[in-house]
Amino acid sequence: MDTRLINIGFGNIVAANRIIAIVSPDSAPIKRIIQEARDKGILIDATYGRRTRAVVITDSGHVVLSAVQPETVAHRFTSKDLMTDEEDEAEAAEPAAEPE
Repeated sequence: MDTRLINIGFGNIVAANRIIAIVSPDSAPIKRIIQEARDKGILIDATYGRRTRAVVITDSGHVVLSAVQPETVAHRFTSKDLMTDEEDEAEAAEPAAEPE
């Protein structure tokens, strides 16, 4: 069985077949999931001190925080080429567009 790996930013990689959901961290229920994972010791912070833009939930119950937009991570499931670390850093440094 071939395991596909997904770059979630800054050289951090998650096994695609273990991902259940990729969500935005803005809602109260997701914030609760993050806090509960932190309390249980199953939170993985892969933001490198940047703002959390995506929360990856795995089938093992681990919660992974990423500084890359959820749409970008989801796009990498279908894309063959991966962004470089420099492109990830540039994306994370840009302010997120406010919804209208």
